[in-house]
This record gives sequence, structure tokens and C-alpha cells, in this order.
Amino acid sequence: MTDTVRRSALGRIGGTAARHPLLFLAGWVVVLAVIFATAILGLGGQSLFGRLATGAPSVHQESYHGQQLLTSGTKSTTYSLLVHGVDVDSPQLAAIARDLGMKAAALPRSRYVDPLAIPLRADGSRQPALAPLFSTDGHGVLLSVSTLGTGSVAPSAAAEHNVRSLLNSTATVVRRDFPHATVAVGGGSLLLNSLLGQSSKDLEKGETVALPIALIVMLVVFGGFIAAGLPLLGAIASILGAFGAVFATTFATDIDATVINVITAVGLGLSIDYGLLLVSRFREEYRGRGGGVGLDPEARRLLQIEAIGATTGSAGKTVAFSGTTFAIASLGLLVFEPAVVREIGIASVFVTVFSMLSALTLMPALLSVAGDRLTRPGVFTRAPGIRRIMGRFGDVAPDDGFFSRLTRRVQRHPAIITIACAVVLLAIGSPLLSLQLANTSVDAIPRVSTQYTFVTVVVDDFPDAATPRIELVTRTRANAVSWAHQVESIPGVKSIGAPKHSGTAWGSLVRVTGSEGVSLVRSIRASPPKYDHWVTGLDASTADLADSLVRGSPLALLIIVLGTVVLLFLMTGSLIVPLKALVASALSLGASMGALVWGFQDGNFAHILNFNASHVYGVDVIVLLLTIVFGFGLAMDYEMFLLSRIKERLDAGTNSREAVALGLQRSGRIITSAALIIIVVFAGFATGDLMIIKQLGIALAVAVLFDATVVRCLLVPAFMTWQQNIMWWAPRWAKRLHARIGLAD
Repeated sequence: MTDTVRRSALGRIGGTAARHPLLFLAGWVVVLAVIFATAILGLGGQSLFGRLATGAPSVHQESYHGQQLLTSGTKSTTYSLLVHGVDVDSPQLAAIARDLGMKAAALPRSRYVDPLAIPLRADGSRQPALAPLFSTDGHGVLLSVSTLGTGSVAPSAAAEHNVRSLLNSTATVVRRDFPHATVAVGGGSLLLNSLLGQSSKDLEKGETVALPIALIVMLVVFGGFIAAGLPLLGAIASILGAFGAVFATTFATDIDATVINVITAVGLGLSIDYGLLLVSRFREEYRGRGGGVGLDPEARRLLQIEAIGATTGSAGKTVAFSGTTFAIASLGLLVFEPAVVREIGIASVFVTVFSMLSALTLMPALLSVAGDRLTRPGVFTRAPGIRRIMGRFGDVAPDDGFFSRLTRRVQRHPAIITIACAVVLLAIGSPLLSLQLANTSVDAIPRVSTQYTFVTVVVDDFPDAATPRIELVTRTRANAVSWAHQVESIPGVKSIGAPKHSGTAWGSLVRVTGSEGVSLVRSIRASPPKYDHWVTGLDASTADLADSLVRGSPLALLIIVLGTVVLLFLMTGSLIVPLKALVASALSLGASMGALVWGFQDGNFAHILNFNASHVYGVDVIVLLLTIVFGFGLAMDYEMFLLSRIKERLDAGTNSREAVALGLQRSGRIITSAALIIIVVFAGFATGDLMIIKQLGIALAVAVLFDATVVRCLLVPAFMTWQQNIMWWAPRWAKRLHARIGLAD
């Protein structure tokens, strides 16, 4: 056994898993089977999906408190039947409305006011209080039924179901009698449930599109099903393991359903990266030992165990550093106020831990079982052209090749290329200067949603009945009138509705253009009145959410930056390398977010990704945060892959300039292959219909694209060459500290 395996803790773990693969595989199978039975199937109780909570991201700030005043008192839920494109004075429609009223009266604790039965005023106009229930074009009406709770207790699910059933049966009658009318039922939790259901469909659609393509890419890269399948097995194990951990967590706190998408995306990304790294490194270690040629089966078996131990002792260290960095970035999410952000952080830490565990224990066992078959030419290598592609990407990299030659060209003019790369990334990121924040889950409802027709028709033709974008809340009517006069003069305000009493307060609807809502909220709040007041509504909630994330950002960034600097210092003994990594990641993330603004906020991706640009008012607040955190984590994956190879060459006595060239040559193929697969996976999620999933998928795909190409292949080698004299610098006290506590394993 070599010194690496004997001395390295990770090498010993990998060697043990390689010697007893069936034991390790059986352990994983038992654990995952228990998780599948309990968390997925729900044997013996509720499943994970039944225990997940749903809700829009929110914070307990001004908009929340204002809304609480408007809804205080007896809790109620209102559902509405939308009828548009009809003669609202039709006797037939009036008869349907009367029948609905009689049936609603038979339901316990229900409330219904028939707008068609209220007499007109003397001048022939409708009562002002009924205006929100009639469309602005005079050809539509909303028939609303409310179900009341008891005191502060919300209505029961059964009561709400009865109201929805009544409205749906009435809608059937309206469609029969008015076949050309637009008819839909909406309100209550229907929109939220619709978006949740669409989220699950998007996840399935993304997996259906992305995973087969990713598998094909892996088959081409590695030339066979076995090598391509091992990383996917690791991904399945890490995702199921994280599901189990989240399932256990639901018994202690609420977990939002969004975490399922996060676990799947992060689990696929990390596990594929780690799996490709380990498979590639095993091939290198095994072939470097002769590949078992001419040895008897027992000697070949011992050689494989030694190669697997060396693989986990070297590449396993990279996995440990990379996973720890990603976990630290995820921990940064725990400091933010919105519960859904903290829950995403918890889920991300879980899937990262399981990705590391599967890479360091499951993968060595799988490598041991696969053995020689991983180094033999696969069936796909017989196809014309595939063997050449495999030789360039998935096979063991020679000491001299495309990436080393590219690096040496870069090293001829390192300063110029460093500056050029920075300028290009800054230029791509420049649209970020015009960033507008939005809540795309509310603004950009997909056409396939069951609530799309209801919401869009209400917003366009029943503006006073739609969920307010901005609403002014005061305690008295006099204050409401006074504030409305003050706000009317602010540019961007189209009009303000008459004050209405609701709960324990008065609310005044502010009519605005959707894209200007968030900035208008800030303008209103910049000149506050002297009496008690609150600005609430959809845009106010978005502004409060964004402000909350800004307040939490300094502490989150401190956690991420300090964690990254400490880890990279312990790995390299340098203080310049961590700072370089942070700057490079910031440039690639800035470019990614610039592409988000250009593509979604400015509408340039509308035709490609099939969305209505007029309904996208900006970049989703949550997407922006997750892009920074997860994009940074994935960028550090490739940073670790490259740095570990460079450090190996430096420790072997190679000069800094050549170590950079050889390090990129050894890691370039795996970084390119992994990035290509991850881009396919994230782009697959962008084929979904929910805007938040589209934006996140594109943002992460673009971030990986820039990081694996411009940053890793050009910017990093150029800068490390340009500043080679200070690249590995640290003060003397730090050098002494690294000598004592630096992580060699």
C-alpha cells in the first residue's frame, strides 16, 4: 500500500470502501430504502410532499402589518366566478346569479351579495360600492362567495371545498348558456395551489428534458454506460438522502415546497461534478499503476483498491474542500429573514453533505465493483468520431494538450488577457445597473396555469377587484383622504381609489403601471405623513422583501467570504489565492446577473423561452439571491478542481508558471465536461413555465458557462501568471499557522 493510502484519512476511507464494496453498498441501499419508504411513499404516516408548506415569500415588515390591519377580525376566504363577454343585464344571467345565491345561503357560514340584483341609481348607473364587481368595459361580472371562519380561526378546508364546488357547478351552467363567454373560478388558495402544481410539473419537465441529454453527453464523454452512470447513481443517493433529512426536519419546523426543486438541482450539480472528478481520477491512478496488465486477478484487485484509495486521498480532498465551501455559502442563507430563504439554506446544506458522503463512501464502492470495466473502451467508442471526442474530454489527460497549450499562449500576455477578460465580464454584467426587482410568481403567471385566465382577465378588466399592487392604509377615513391627495402628485401614480373600510383600518387603492410599482412604493415612503400609516400590496411586499434581503446581505457575505478565505488558506497557505477566487467569482456572477436583466427584464429571451415580456417587470428577488449563493458555490467547485491540481504540481517542485499550465491541463477536461453537463441540466429547468424557475435555470447555466470558460481557462491562469510573485504570499505568522493547522487531507 502506498504512503498516500496509508497516511491519508480520506484515502483510508476510500480504501476500506473498495475492499468491502458490498457492505458499503448494502448500507446505502438500506438507508435509502428506509428514506424512500417513509419520506416518499409515506408508509406509516404522511409523506414528505404531504408535510411541505406553501406560501409566497414574505417578511413581517410594513406591508405585512398594513395587510394585517385590513384583514383583522373574523377570518374569511372569498372565491369568485368570473363571467366576461356577456350582456350583464341578461335575464338568463340574472337567474343564474339568483340560483347561486339560494344555494350559497344553504351553506353554513357563507356570505353572498348578488351584484345583479342591486337596483341601479336614479341616473341609471350602478352603486359605487359594486363597481369592482363589474368590468370596465361593462361586459363582465364577478359573482363572489365568502366562507367565514370562527373568530381568528380560518374557515375549514371542507367549507372552502363546498364553496369551490358550488362555483364550479355554476360555471358549468354559465358555459352552457353563454358558450362564447370567458368563464373561470378563482381566488383563495387556488392561485397558490396552481403555482405549486406547476412547480412540480416544471421539475418533472426539466428532468425529462435535461437528464436524458446529460446522460447522452456523459456517454459520449466517457464512452460507456458504466462510467456515465456512476455519477447519476451518486446524484440519486444524495437527493434521496437530502429528502430524508428534510422529512425529519418537517417535524420540527415548516419547510416550503420550493426546497424540492433546490435539492434536485443542487444534488444533480454537485454529484455529477464529484462523480466525474472521481471517475476521471481513478482512471488516471489505475492506468498510472499499469492498469493491471499482466497481473493475476488477486493482484489486479489489490491494485484497484490502491488506486481507489489514492483517488479518494487526492480527488476526495478536492470534494471535501469544495463541498465544505458550498455548505458555507448555503449557511449564509440562514441569516435572512424570509422563512423560505432559510429553509432553502437548510435543504442546500443537507444535499451538500449527502453529496460529499456519497462521493467519499458510495463512489469508492461503485468504483471497486466496476473495476477494470471503467478503463476499457465502451461500446460508444466504436461509433465514428466518439472515440476522438472521448480522448479529448473523458479520458486521462496527457501532460501536454489543448489546455496546456492554451495556458502557455495566455501566459505570453497575462496582463493584457487579465484586463481584457475583466472588461468583457463587466460589459456583459453592465445591464445590472438598470436592475429592477420583481415578484415573478405573482406577475408572470404561466399560460398553462389553471388560474391564468382568471387572473389576467381580472387584472385587465376588473382592476379594482384585483389584488392591489399598492394600497395606502390608515386608521381613519380623514387620514386616508389626506394621504391620497398627497400621493396623487407623485409621478407614476395613475389614480387613487376612494377609501374603503376593512378590518380595523381604511385602505385606498393606488393604480400604477406594473413595472413601476416597486420604485413607486419607495417614492411614497420617502415622504411619509405624520399620522399612523402603512403602504401595502404586492409591490410593497416585494420592496419589503428586497430591503430585508439587503439588510441580511452583509452578514451573509461575511460568512461566505470568511469561510472561503479560511478554507482556501488552509488548502494553499496563501492569502492572495482566496482573494483572487472571490474577485473572479464576483465577475462571473455579475455577468450572469447582467444576462438575467438583459434577457428577462429587457425581454430579449421572450421568444426563445416562450414568455410574455410585458408581464415580466424585473428579476425575481429570490432568484437574484439564489444565483449569488449557488452560482458562487458551483464556481468554487471548479476553483477547487483547478487549484488542487496546481498545488499538486507546486508541491512536486514545479515552478509556478508551469504548475498553472499543467494544473489546467489536468483539470481542464473534467471542468469542461462537468460544466457542459451542468449547463444542460440547468437549461433543462429553464424549459419550464414558471418564471422563477426559468430565471434561476438560465442564471445558473450562464454563471457556469462563464466560469468554466472565460474565468477558468483565461482569467485565472492569466492572473496567476501575471502576479506569480505574490500569488502564494502570506505573512510570516500565517505561514507558521498554516504549517501547524494547514489541511493536507
